[in-house]
Amino acid sequence: MDILNLSFDIDNGFTLTTHWLVIVISFFVIILFLSYKIFYSKNRYSEFEIDEATIGIGSHKIKIKPNDQDIQIAYQLWVELSTRKIGLPIDTENDVITELYNSWYEFFKIARELIKAVPVRKVRANTSTKELIGITFKILNDALRPHLTRWQARFRSWHEIEKENNKNLTPQELQQAYPEFTLLIEDMVKVNKTLISYKELLESLVNVR
Repeated sequence: MDILNLSFDIDNGFTLTTHWLVIVISFFVIILFLSYKIFYSKNRYSEFEIDEATIGIGSHKIKIKPNDQDIQIAYQLWVELSTRKIGLPIDTENDVITELYNSWYEFFKIARELIKAVPVRKVRANTSTKELIGITFKILNDALRPHLTRWQARFRSWHEIEKENNKNLTPQELQQAYPEFTLLIEDMVKVNKTLISYKELLESLVNVR
């Protein structure tokens, strides 16, 4: 049985013929390949469960199946958290509060811009994208914003005045003289733990398979 046969005549030129089994087998190979590609694209990433309680922003458990868009968002946010002081545990003895606030405020602005850049059609089309953005908004609005609203302006105002009157003190010594220093630090540490948990969540999403 000839699998392929190449012939030539002066009127028709070259003619390639093949056995019908080759055509049938080729057809099935193509179908199997396309089926694999479709299955792989749909099951590329495993289902991922997010427990809001472990982050400190709620009590819901959310199951998502992240797509490339979600992982890109998670990666960009994770980089911002991982390259700033905001993503590290606070050292209450040595960290400077004004520098921490600068880092928190910059992250707030950057995270908001990253989320705004996501096309609305992708948010509407993908439940997982909507859930990830929702969690990010909770981090900004339920964790960062309340602390910054309550403490930042008050502390900075006090700090500017006292810094001029106590130039002999180190930044750490000066901030410890703030009348509500203990309450401020307690709240700041609480927010910091939420941000670190959020960073770990993003890292897990980036590495999901």
